[in-house]
Amino acid sequence: MYLPLFDIPEFQLLDVVMGKWESLSIKVAFFFSSLLLLLEACMAHPLNVGRLNLGFQGAQMDWIDSNGLILLSNDTTFAFGFNSPPNVTMSQLVVIHKGSSSIIWSANRGNPIQSSDFFIFDTKGNAYLQSGGITIWSTDTANKGVVAMELRDSGNLVLVGNDSSIIWQSFSHPTDTLVSNQEFTEGMKLVSSPNSDNLSYSLEIKSRDIILSALYQFPQPYWTMGMDARRITNSDGGDVVSATLDGNSWKFYNQDKVLLWHFVFSYNHDENATWVAVLGNEGSITFSLLQGDGSISASSIQIPQDLCSRPAACDPYFVCNIGGKCLCPSALPSCPKGSVSFCDRSQDSVELVDAGDSLSYFALGNCFLFDQIGSLQHSSNGRQYAAYIKVLTNANGGANQGGGGINKTRLVIVIVIVISSVLVILGLLYAGYQYHQTKNKALPESPRESSEEEIFLENLSGMPVRFSYNDLQTATDNFSKKLGQGGFGSVYWGILPDGTKLAVKKLEGIGQGRKEFRAEVSIIGSIHHLHLVRLKGFCAEGNDRLLVYEYMGNGSLDRWLFQKNKREFVLDWETRYSIALGTAKGLAYLHEDCVVKIVHCDIKPENVLLDDHFLAKVSDFGLAKLMTREESNVFTTIRGTRGYLAPEWITNRAISEKSDVYSYGLVLLEIIGGRKAFVPSEFSEKSHFPSYAFKMFKDGKLNDIIDASLKIDEKDERVSTAIKVALWCIQDEMSLRPSMAKVVQMLEGICPVPPPPPSSQLGSRLYAGFFNSMSVEGAGALPGSPKSNNDAYLSAVRLSGPR
Repeated sequence: MYLPLFDIPEFQLLDVVMGKWESLSIKVAFFFSSLLLLLEACMAHPLNVGRLNLGFQGAQMDWIDSNGLILLSNDTTFAFGFNSPPNVTMSQLVVIHKGSSSIIWSANRGNPIQSSDFFIFDTKGNAYLQSGGITIWSTDTANKGVVAMELRDSGNLVLVGNDSSIIWQSFSHPTDTLVSNQEFTEGMKLVSSPNSDNLSYSLEIKSRDIILSALYQFPQPYWTMGMDARRITNSDGGDVVSATLDGNSWKFYNQDKVLLWHFVFSYNHDENATWVAVLGNEGSITFSLLQGDGSISASSIQIPQDLCSRPAACDPYFVCNIGGKCLCPSALPSCPKGSVSFCDRSQDSVELVDAGDSLSYFALGNCFLFDQIGSLQHSSNGRQYAAYIKVLTNANGGANQGGGGINKTRLVIVIVIVISSVLVILGLLYAGYQYHQTKNKALPESPRESSEEEIFLENLSGMPVRFSYNDLQTATDNFSKKLGQGGFGSVYWGILPDGTKLAVKKLEGIGQGRKEFRAEVSIIGSIHHLHLVRLKGFCAEGNDRLLVYEYMGNGSLDRWLFQKNKREFVLDWETRYSIALGTAKGLAYLHEDCVVKIVHCDIKPENVLLDDHFLAKVSDFGLAKLMTREESNVFTTIRGTRGYLAPEWITNRAISEKSDVYSYGLVLLEIIGGRKAFVPSEFSEKSHFPSYAFKMFKDGKLNDIIDASLKIDEKDERVSTAIKVALWCIQDEMSLRPSMAKVVQMLEGICPVPPPPPSSQLGSRLYAGFFNSMSVEGAGALPGSPKSNNDAYLSAVRLSGPR
C-alpha cells in the first residue's frame, strides 16, 4: 500500500497487515515536521529592493538570513539595515557599500542597540529606532507627507513624498564619510569617532573655506583647503559653499555652482567609480575606491599631506619630526613629564623653559585660547614660533627637565629671582616681627597692612577684584539692606558707583590668614560657568573677610517654589524645567570640569539663585575650605539643611559627588511637586515626599506627584523624564545614582531614562526617627559623624558646606 504525499519513497507505508504501526507513526511525524519547516521558510522576510513602504517594523533578529540587511538599492550596490562588528552583540542601523561592507552612514553611531531592538517606519511617515521602548534616533518626519523610503543607487537613503520630492535624506546628515556625488554643504559637519584620548575631529565649510579642526573644548583648526598647495584654482568668483567627490577629484563650488577649486586625489579617471572620503579618528582624511568584488583601493594622497600636521601626531609637548618620529624638544634633555597647563593655577612651583628653535604648531592662525595642547612639529622651513613650556620645579627649585645649559636670558632671570627672593625673605621677616609686636599689644591689624610680597602675588594670580572694607561699606550703605542669613554669614545688597549691583557676603568664623584666604578665593574666582554664581571680588582686612558676588535679581528658588499664596505667581513648567536643567549643568561642571573636583555638599533651593530672566545659577560652592574644621557646619552639624542630606552623611559612609546627586534629586522633586521634600509637621503619607513619589510612580499615578497648580501638556514627555531622573538620583545606594553629567544628558533627551528601581528609602526612616528627635537650632554632632572617617577622602576634593 502506498500513500502519495510528496511522491517521496520515505513516506511509503509499510505493510499494515503485518502490524508495523510504530514505523507508520514515526514516518508520519517526520512528514509533518518537514511540512512545518517548509512553511517557516515560506514565511521568511524577503529582502526589499529599492523601496520600503509605510508601516514597516523589524529587529535585527528578524533579518538574520540576510545578515541584518533590510533594503537594497536597485543596482544592489548599497544596502540599508543592521550591522554588527565581528564578535560584538550590539549593532548600528547603517547604509553600507555591499561589496566591500564599508559603512557610509550610520543612524546611531556611538549608541549601539541590541539585536531585539526595533527599527520602525510608521504609517505617519516617521522613521525611528527604539531601544528598550525609548526612541534613540528619528528622522522627525511624521505627518510631513512621506509615502515611502528609498535607497538610491548613489547610496542615499531618502524619504519621499507623493511627487517623489525628497523630504529627508541621509546625504544631508553625514557621519564621518562622504561618498561619490554626495553634496557636502555649509551647515553640515563630518565628525570622526573619538580616539583613545577621547578626542574627535570635525570637517565643515565655514569662513569661505573647508576646515579641519581638533575638537578640544576650544576647537583648533589645523587644515584648510584654501591653504593646501595641492589644490587647483579654477575661478576666484566667490566663497565656497558646497563640495562634491566627482570622479577622481574633490570639487568646490560657490553659491552659483561655479567651480572654484578642485583637489585631485587619484589618477583613476573612471567616472563611474565609487570613492569615499573618510575622516578617521587620527585626524586624517583618506580616499578609498570601493569595488564590487569586495576589494578596497586606498589612495596614497591624504589630508593633511604632512603626518606631523595632525593634532595628536605625538604626545602633548613632544615634537613631531620628518617621517612622523616623535622627539623631545631640543632644549630639554629629557621629556617634560611635569608639564602643566598655563591655565592651571593650582601649581605654584613652575618655570617657563624655552622649548628650542625651529618649532611650529599644528594649528592655523596666530592666537588661540588653549585648554589643551597637542604636539609640536619641526619647522626648518616655514613658520616658526617662540615656544615655552611650563614645567614643575623640584624640591630644590630646579626645573624638572633633567639639567642642561643656561643661556644668557635664563641667567638674568635666575639672578632676578635670587635677588627678589632675598628681598621677599627680608620683607617677610620684618612683617613677622611687626605682627608679633602687634599681637603682643593686642591691637587689631591695620586695614591697610599689606606687604610688597602680597601685592606682587596678587598681581600675578589673576584673582578677582580686591575691594577695601570702606568700599563695600559704602556700596552697601553700611550693610543696611540684608538679603539673607546663612551658616557662613549674612548677605547684603550693594551697588557700585558705576551702577553695578552686588551681593556682599560677610563671612563669619573664618580661621584662615590672608594668604590662605586669597589662595582659596583665587580658585573660587577662577570658576566661570553660565549656571554658577560668579565671584566678582573679595575683601580681606584685619579680621574681616567678605565675598562679592554678582547680584541675582529674582533671589533664591525657594522664594518661588514654597509661596504661601500661589495665586500671586506660579513658576510655569517650562521655567521649572529650565531651572532644573541649569542647576544640573552647574553641578556637572563642578564635579567634572574643574581643575579640582568640587563637591558642593549643600544643594537646596536656597542655594539655587535666579537672575532677572529666571536663569538658574548654583551659589555657595567652594566655601567650606574657608572655614576652620571646628567651626565648619560641614563636619559638625546639620543646621539649616534638614531633609537634603544623602543617607551616607548619617550612616558613616564616604562622601562624594554622588551625595550632591542625591540632594539634587530632592530639589528636582520639589521643583516638580511645588512642595518641600520633608515636612515633619504634616501628618500624612506626603510628609516625606520622596517615599510618596516612589509609591505614586509604582502605581502609575504621576499626576499625584506634580504640583496641582501647574498647567502641563499631557503629551510633554519631559514630565515623566524629570520624575524618573529625580527617583534615580535619590537611590539609597550611591552606585545606582547617575553622575550629574548623565543627569544633564537625560534631561536634554540625549540618552534614554529607564524606569528607576524601587528604593528602600533609608532616608525616610532616618529623617522620621532621627531628625524629629532634634531641634533645628540645637542640632549637635551626627552619630558616626563623617568628621573622622572621611577626612582622607575630603582632602582630595573641595567642599562647600551648609550655610
